[in-house]
Amino acid sequence: MPIGWIIVLVVLGVLAVAAAIAFAIHIRRRQRLAQVLEQRDEAPLQYAFIVNPSKPEAGTTVTQIRAFFRDHDLGEPMFIETQLDKDGKMCAREAIARGADAVVAVGGDGTVRTVASVMAGSDRPFGIIPIGTGNLFARNMRIPLTDVDAALTVATSHGSRKVDMGRLRLIDSDEPDRRHAFLIIAGIGFDAAMIDDTDPALKKNISWLAYFVGGVKNLFTPRYQGDITISGENGVEQTSRNVSFRTFMAGNCGQIPGFSLMPEADYGDGILDFELIDTTGGLIGWANLFGDVLHQTITHRPGQNPLSTNSSVDQTQGSRAEIRLVKPALAQVDGDILGYTSHIEFTVDHQALCIRVPEPAAGSVSPSGQ
Repeated sequence: MPIGWIIVLVVLGVLAVAAAIAFAIHIRRRQRLAQVLEQRDEAPLQYAFIVNPSKPEAGTTVTQIRAFFRDHDLGEPMFIETQLDKDGKMCAREAIARGADAVVAVGGDGTVRTVASVMAGSDRPFGIIPIGTGNLFARNMRIPLTDVDAALTVATSHGSRKVDMGRLRLIDSDEPDRRHAFLIIAGIGFDAAMIDDTDPALKKNISWLAYFVGGVKNLFTPRYQGDITISGENGVEQTSRNVSFRTFMAGNCGQIPGFSLMPEADYGDGILDFELIDTTGGLIGWANLFGDVLHQTITHRPGQNPLSTNSSVDQTQGSRAEIRLVKPALAQVDGDILGYTSHIEFTVDHQALCIRVPEPAAGSVSPSGQ
């Protein structure tokens, strides 16, 4: 048999084994989740569901929620829909004003982010029924993505943990004191431009893969330049002057489907993971960057592929970062575009959000009735 065919067969065999292992892990996780949830009791609270009606599955999901509450004798749930002039924040405030003990976001990362921004700082539990395309925060929380009843069991039963919430402030905006919440990743530069250029219709069809199309459109845009100040865990500030880069990101969670952008990001440690990315040499640099991300995904450690020559991925942790740019750039929080800015600040609120999760962290203390 020709050596080429032998290599092909070996590669196919390795891929088949990897797929079998991944499937076995997935089945084991589902079985473990089912065992955990069977041992938990529903919490007798007044629940409010904040629903994004623009999602195609919103209507059927509401029907499932009503049936679940009826079958489990949980009373009558409250439903509030987001509108063009009524975002998740306004809906969450309305739910609390109407006496909701717990609030559940039914939608994608944008709905989750805005509702959570109001729930932060309170002891009211916050749940998620993911029906968006990316659902990155739900993925990081290991909330079931394709089983509404399982997600409802998590959202309505005892089992919560406190998680951090990132905040981004556009200091040179019309609202310089407004602190935009983020639960996953906020950034400035290439990542925001990529999101801004992603076609919403394409995103509905191919989910988060549509972002790659937006990324290609911005591969050859100019790099950004500015001063970056980072406050470490010990409060000591370090400033880097005249730094050139493609994108700067602050992460509360570091996992996206298939890849690890920030392997050490921990949503409960009270600090953010900052990542400064740069490339040179055109497509060679971007190819090197992909290798860097793949390398840290495999090794589960932040760092660069030893073979990279035209890319850099510098990661550090801290409680605050401030950036002053020479020219304005787009900023984003969890995929929501905030506009152009040249002066930005990232901070973190430690354990600000009480969220219902399948498996609370060991030793975590949940408020009474959560």
